[in-house]
Amino acid sequence: MSEITYSRNGDYLIPDLTLTHSTVSKDQSPLGKYGRMRKQYLQEHRTPLFHSLLLSEKLFPHLLEIDQTANRRLTQIMTNLQKTQVPPDKMTHQMEWVGYMNNLKAQAEEILLTELIYS
Repeated sequence: MSEITYSRNGDYLIPDLTLTHSTVSKDQSPLGKYGRMRKQYLQEHRTPLFHSLLLSEKLFPHLLEIDQTANRRLTQIMTNLQKTQVPPDKMTHQMEWVGYMNNLKAQAEEILLTELIYS
């Protein structure tokens, strides 16, 4: 076990804490919608798990994996739903087609939230 060193800041001694490895790299993308939703869920409802992931420096990789998986799963669910339900003609019934696509996305997101985010 390594010894903790301190730096003096006025009247206080502040521990010199550093991360074991760099968590930010140039090829890493920022968190998307589903990664941020998972983080908020963990903070509010699964606090011990959130703190455990945070302290072990596994939180950001976990959130990034959830975000990427959710985006892949969303496109997969959308294509499966489009195969099972017949869409209206896009050229003649544009508003019905937009409503249809919004409905499919809402269904797919509800499945995602149940499977990945809130589990």
